[in-house]
Amino acid sequence: MGNSALKAHLETAQKTGVFQLTGKGLTEFPEDLQKLTSNLRTIDLSNNKIELLPPLIGKFSFLKSLVLNNNKLIALPEELCKLKKLETLHLNGNHLRQLPAAFGQLSALKTLSLSGNQLRTVPTQLCGLRHLDVVDLSKNQIQNVPDTVGELQAIELNLNQNQISQISVQISHCPRLKVLRLEENCLELSMLPQSILSDSQISLLAVEGNLFEIKKLRELEGYDKYMERFTATKKKFA
Repeated sequence: MGNSALKAHLETAQKTGVFQLTGKGLTEFPEDLQKLTSNLRTIDLSNNKIELLPPLIGKFSFLKSLVLNNNKLIALPEELCKLKKLETLHLNGNHLRQLPAAFGQLSALKTLSLSGNQLRTVPTQLCGLRHLDVVDLSKNQIQNVPDTVGELQAIELNLNQNQISQISVQISHCPRLKVLRLEENCLELSMLPQSILSDSQISLLAVEGNLFEIKKLRELEGYDKYMERFTATKKKFA
């Protein structure tokens, strides 16, 4: 991609606060962006070949949305965690195995998408995020959902298409969790905590494509309580 094209993009970004450069085969984060650290609210570099984010990402202190879907990221720099205004982070289709230790410092984060990476567990760092609404961890290699999940503040948690065979009963204690997606995993019915049905805030539980028939779920104790929540929520949005 020519310098003149990049320059035009930078000029537009300076006016709009949005820098979008997708599907251009970029192998690295454009260094020239650092001239706009105080302008940019949105950066979208999806569908490129970026392997590393430079530490300078931490300087975009007004950034609200960072979209890096379908790149080749294998790790994220700790500096990313300095983005105190970041609300949306989309990293679908990369090669991430873990999140930076300080990830819980992204205090404004509302939407986090990590679908199609190589995570093996639900990152404990997510539990520190108080404003998190939607977390998408679908299409990873997660095998179990640990006790720490009980502190997750999300409203929706998507764990579809993983290898989950165990879920901590603590998931019932998530204070705001309304939607739990567990489709196409390796769950036996006996491994699904009954408290999800009888004693949680969850009003939509999606469990198709596991190792049990859905009709068996209806025989579980607490299913009627779950259905009450499900129906009440449906009415609210109807």
